[in-house]
Amino acid sequence: MALIHCDFFSDSLGLCSSMTVILPQNTRSQIGMTGKAGDKKHPVLYLLHGMSDDHTIWLRRTSIERYVSDLGIAVVMPAVARSYYTDMHTGLKYWTFVSEELPRLAESFFPISDKREDTFAAGLSMGGYGAFKLALARPEKFAAAASLSGALDPMELSKHMPDRIAEHYSIFGDKPVYGTANDLFHLSHELANSSAAKPKLFQCCGTEDFLYQDNLKFKNHLNAHNFDLTYEEGPGTHEWGYWDTNIQRILRWLPLSR
Repeated sequence: MALIHCDFFSDSLGLCSSMTVILPQNTRSQIGMTGKAGDKKHPVLYLLHGMSDDHTIWLRRTSIERYVSDLGIAVVMPAVARSYYTDMHTGLKYWTFVSEELPRLAESFFPISDKREDTFAAGLSMGGYGAFKLALARPEKFAAAASLSGALDPMELSKHMPDRIAEHYSIFGDKPVYGTANDLFHLSHELANSSAAKPKLFQCCGTEDFLYQDNLKFKNHLNAHNFDLTYEEGPGTHEWGYWDTNIQRILRWLPLSR
């Protein structure tokens, strides 16, 4: 695998930003790893971080590079600060960045496919929200998305963390999120009632996680709207041991052309 730390200027953010990228490489002599890369542009997984993390965290807390070595898939991990993958009320346009500018830049910098069937998203906590938001709001771009312990309902999250009310306002403003482009329930309802192709979804959450009930609610909502959903739960809290285990399940689930 090739590991690239990429710094670049973002027009949508108006500042320099960063992403970490794993690119496939055909190798035969690495100890304990077999590298695989096709002769066409690579499928890509946009792998998103949580609220307290950054673009380096998946590499630091998991063996993601090793896990994808024989899959022939690129992994793009962008930095989005504590933006909730949203065009912030009093901050920067991180939704525009991650949904429009980032894929365009990544596809121009690296040999990454722009085809829907080759494009996926996954993330943990805030990143689980971001991954589902990408797939539900841009179904023409993303064929599948996965959420690990996703913070899927911003209004409920502010109730879990009342000390972050001011931060919630800076992201979403003072109006309810429900029924807006930042509401996953609304996005999935609109998509289910449209003629657009629906992405495959994977959702998992630990049964001891403080977001477990919120995840159950969203699972039931997706099932009621007939999404192609794979749902898994089991013992676990909001921590990296759980995410390290489950990202491996998600990689096996991705609808890659093998």
